[in-house]
Amino acid sequence: MGGKCWPGARGERWRMADAVLFEFLHTEMVAELWAPDPDPGSGGKKKSLSVLEGLGFRVGQALGERLPRETLAVREELDALKFLCKDLWAAMFQKHMDGLRTNHQGTYVLQDNSFPLLIPMGSGPQYLEEAPKFLAFTCGLLCGALHTLGFQSLVTASVASLPACKFQVVIQKS
Repeated sequence: MGGKCWPGARGERWRMADAVLFEFLHTEMVAELWAPDPDPGSGGKKKSLSVLEGLGFRVGQALGERLPRETLAVREELDALKFLCKDLWAAMFQKHMDGLRTNHQGTYVLQDNSFPLLIPMGSGPQYLEEAPKFLAFTCGLLCGALHTLGFQSLVTASVASLPACKFQVVIQKS
């Protein structure tokens, strides 16, 4: 078909389609990695979290490699985290992070009050224990993007009430 696409090559409908496809892909990755494993000695859930983080890390690196050169010249930790909260988050989730806090000693807390990958989950407390597997990929993504920007980091996530979550980023000093 040689016809026109929707108005604007990357218009609102494309972004919505991209978001839906990414959410579906992410859900399927989680479901596949959490499927019952016939081999009880394979590492189970810990291995699955590690695989998801590794996939996210590589995607974060790839996104970072496609950044404009001036972004790659970021030298300050806080500037790198601001970039993640605004630009990277908008590219991935079509929204900005809701909050960024720091203790000015290399620890940052990124707050998303309505994290898109947690929205499809129920909101009851019984779903809280399921949340970490939906955050592992994103932890890796943040870590990979920071790596490309020249910062070694450790990223963890927590959920107190769905669909809000916090990502704690600790920048490793060399």
